[in-house]
Amino acid sequence: MKKIFFVLLFVIILAGCGNNNKETILKKWSKKVDGMDSYLMKGTLEIYRNEDLYTYDVESAYLKKDKFRVGLTNKTNNHEQIILKNDKGVYVMSCKSTKLL
Repeated sequence: MKKIFFVLLFVIILAGCGNNNKETILKKWSKKVDGMDSYLMKGTLEIYRNEDLYTYDVESAYLKKDKFRVGLTNKTNNHEQIILKNDKGVYVMSCKSTKLL
C-alpha cells in the first residue's frame, strides 16, 4: 500500500512541474528561432496514402537571407529529391542514389 502511495505522489509531483502551456512554449521557441542565423534539422516523414506507407529521411538546412536546402530520401528505393534556394534561384533536383558496397 505504501508503494502505491509513493508512486501516485511521484506522478502528481511530476505532473505539477510542467507549468508551461502551449502558448508559452511557442513564444519561447519563436523568440529563439528569430534570433538564429542558421539551423539544421533532421527527421523522418511518414506519408500514408490509402493502404501504402511511404517513409522519407528529411534534412532541412536554413541560412539567413532566405537560403535553404531540403533533402528528401525515400527509404524504400533510395530515391533522393533536393530543393535548393540560393541567390541565383530555386532548384529542384531528383536522383536515384546507388550505394556501393
